[in-house]
Amino acid sequence: MGYVSGKQRKDLNMIPHWAVRLVLALSVVAFLRQDVSWSEETLRDKAKRLAQEILIIDTHVDLPYRLNNKMEDISVRTSRGDFDYPRAKAGGLNAPFMSIYVPASYESKGAKEFADRLIDMVEKFGKDWPDKFAVAYSVADIRSQFTAGKISLPMGMENGSPLEGRLENVRYFYDRGIRYITLCHSKNNHICDSSYDEEKEWNGLSPFGKEVVAEMNRVGIMIDVSHISDSSFYQVMWLSKAPVIASHSSCRHFTPGWERNMDDEMIKLLAAKGGVIQINFGSSFLSDEARRQGDKVSERVRKYLEEHSLKPRDPAAREYARKYREQQRPKFADVTDVVAHISHVVRLVGIDHVGLGSDFDGVGDSLPTGLKDVSYYPNLLYELLKKGYTEADIRKICGENTLRVWSAVEQTAQEMQQQ
Repeated sequence: MGYVSGKQRKDLNMIPHWAVRLVLALSVVAFLRQDVSWSEETLRDKAKRLAQEILIIDTHVDLPYRLNNKMEDISVRTSRGDFDYPRAKAGGLNAPFMSIYVPASYESKGAKEFADRLIDMVEKFGKDWPDKFAVAYSVADIRSQFTAGKISLPMGMENGSPLEGRLENVRYFYDRGIRYITLCHSKNNHICDSSYDEEKEWNGLSPFGKEVVAEMNRVGIMIDVSHISDSSFYQVMWLSKAPVIASHSSCRHFTPGWERNMDDEMIKLLAAKGGVIQINFGSSFLSDEARRQGDKVSERVRKYLEEHSLKPRDPAAREYARKYREQQRPKFADVTDVVAHISHVVRLVGIDHVGLGSDFDGVGDSLPTGLKDVSYYPNLLYELLKKGYTEADIRKICGENTLRVWSAVEQTAQEMQQQ
């Protein structure tokens, strides 16, 4: 230590003790903040690295329906929507299930033809850009295409209306590449009741729907219980010989009374039978406040269209809905809310029964802060790491749990076909 004069010692002694303590405290805070900053930077780097290293499967992306009216080159950055090749690669997304979404209005009105058109579109992605995309038909395809650096495009059909009451169409759509079927959508159909439809037609599954469950098991198509009514869910769980999925649902614990999400008892039964719930990213699925606000906006838009004799797809209707929603300043959930839903499932049934089913391109402008398109998956991984999830945990959440169910469905089909 250098020489300190008597005057300097006197000056130091005149500094109040509280001032010394304040300086020391501020120094400690600054040091700790620096450590926190370093820690956050380290976790974000790890999240980005993990996103590029692990297999990320998203069981519900509504790209085909988005492109149905206006085709875009998804091999480059698109001007609309949530998905394209550059953003998927940036986010580390390896296997987005292409949703072959058939609106409820197609029930008994050309549903099969509409589904075929969307399947043709997905197949064309693989033909047009074979160095970037490949249609996936099995778990083995997913793994080999991941190794090859391609984005896999497995397909799931959202709404069973395209079966058109013919059991042989289950095999038909399997042969076309469909690997899960969401039994219904926003209205009851000839298979089962919908969670959205207030007037239940079947009190669960129809007689044909019960046959469909057995045939999907036999053929090797995963049963998706998203959208279906609670009664339909319990009947599926009683009948199915293979595990099932909820490809884009979230936890009713956070949205009390909303049948579209799954309650705790349903999640427990799904897990007991080996299944997986894939968490939906839409704000209304994650936050009760966002859901209630969204319902009010939708009701006002519905009344306006009714008063002006407009259909939802009319340009004037779309423009009114867009402007009205902008004026309302929608309440968005946050990426941390997705983690809260994941953690709720983990607390209930363990790490093996939760996955990701974003509903990108399907929930419009309702995606949470920090998860606005497919390039944002590292943000989700960062939040999981912050919560203490291990790399092994994250691998399960991001894809391995879904592949386990798919493998079990494949195995069940092989066994049933050999009987």
